Amino acid sequence: MNSKEDNKKNKGAFSELKLSVSRRYIYSNPRPAMMVAGGLMCLGILGYYVIDFFFLKKSIVASGPLSSPHAKFERDCVSCHEPFKAATSAKCSACHEKTGDKLGVYTFAGHYVYRSGEMQRLKTAAANFATKETACAVCHQEHQGRNALIINVPDAYCTSCHVYGSFNNNHPQFQFVAKKFSDDSTLAFTHIKHVKEIVKREKLMDIERACLYCHNPQPDGRHFEPIAFERHCSACHLNGNVATPPLKMKTADALSEPGVETLEAIRRRRSPGVMWAFNTNPNEFQIKPGNRLVKSPVRHKDPWVLENLKTIQRMLYPNLGLAELLKTAGGTGGQNQPAAEKSIYLEAIQTLQEQAAGLRGRPEPEVQSELAKIDSLLKAARNKIQRQPLLNGAAKFVWPAAKANTSLNPDQIARLNDLAASLTAPCRECHTVENAAIWRVQKDQRILQRAEFNHRAHIVQRRCLECHAQIPIIPPQRDEAAATVKNVQDRAAIQNIPDIENCRACHNREETSNRCVTCHYFHPNKTNRSNLLLYLD
Repeated sequence: MNSKEDNKKNKGAFSELKLSVSRRYIYSNPRPAMMVAGGLMCLGILGYYVIDFFFLKKSIVASGPLSSPHAKFERDCVSCHEPFKAATSAKCSACHEKTGDKLGVYTFAGHYVYRSGEMQRLKTAAANFATKETACAVCHQEHQGRNALIINVPDAYCTSCHVYGSFNNNHPQFQFVAKKFSDDSTLAFTHIKHVKEIVKREKLMDIERACLYCHNPQPDGRHFEPIAFERHCSACHLNGNVATPPLKMKTADALSEPGVETLEAIRRRRSPGVMWAFNTNPNEFQIKPGNRLVKSPVRHKDPWVLENLKTIQRMLYPNLGLAELLKTAGGTGGQNQPAAEKSIYLEAIQTLQEQAAGLRGRPEPEVQSELAKIDSLLKAARNKIQRQPLLNGAAKFVWPAAKANTSLNPDQIARLNDLAASLTAPCRECHTVENAAIWRVQKDQRILQRAEFNHRAHIVQRRCLECHAQIPIIPPQRDEAAATVKNVQDRAAIQNIPDIENCRACHNREETSNRCVTCHYFHPNKTNRSNLLLYLD
């Protein structure tokens, strides 16, 4: 009986002939086991998708059209992805670095030099914050469509380190406002006087159009052309009628006495850098009674004025030496200091080269030998400054503290200063003159340290004076009750920039974007890329 039951359990029948076969031939595996295994597999796949969606940020299942810059990779996933991985930074660097290896400029450390110009921090930061390095795909989310901008990084990525919350919540005051940077343009300029003159001369109906006579936007919409005398000032200043006051001439029998050199005297000594003297019209100089001389016209950067001013300066401050070439006495400590310093150094090198050129006609072997050394040093200096930005904290060739010549008595010092003041009388209408030197003018008005501002994007919404409300245009009104005139600071202050509250009036949740990337960038300026790479080698 048992044998029959076992045969019934273990065997089946095949075809209509009912051939006896093993039951496992028909059901090779237990059906419940297969169902359990299949169910677990489905749950596993479903779980992976759930984890990927919520925790892996759709790193593998994300799909959809790429942004326009990457559209050509849409049908070639391996261009950006490795199997079962999000787009790797190594894949990004293949195109964006162009160095054939790992990311360099576009790293987490790179944002330390975003606009600061502190290139040397890149390498230090890369070592200190290697563990915080963030993959490109974390911030730059793709597969959002052709019109998506992958540079629109969510604020959360910024505020994870910066505790500002948002632009409207605890964002610090702008640096130039918080630190109350002083006016360092060194120009004696009044907006009230100049705007009034332009409006009258040009018969302007809109007073703000007068702004455009000096502030000319650059094509990028973010910056303005530096103020240039020839373009913005020469129409009114230093025209053909401007002359120096009568100046006492230096005579051969009293060389140590304060006095200006004549054009003929400068030609005779044929010193380096005075080739201009042979191209200057002698009729510009008139001899006046009392052994005095008048020059007319006086030009901008008039070489005769500057040459005599330099002579006076050397008599007053003989310890300056070559440092006088740098002219760092005024206006170089502004917000764009690295760029200003580079300009000064290049100008000093140019001046030295011109001075050296004046000695090339000298046949003495020792002079020619020294010229060869100077040429070599100047070439090396120029290459270094052009390839590498100046470093904060690096040794600099700057103007030492001006110490008056101890061999001069107070009366002689006073007379030399009087001569310098008279000589530069036409210059001092606009320029600051101290220590027998004309202070350098800060012509570039870029003052933002960490942010970018696009005038072009704002001019359609606001007028100039709605934001730059601190710039006085209208003469101050007399307060009759107090019988005083309101004190108005009216100089060429480059700090006439609105504070953060002015920007918040529009940049808030209700009106305009107030995201971090609206004003800030993360990566360094592309124009500095080659310089940055030097610090990564």
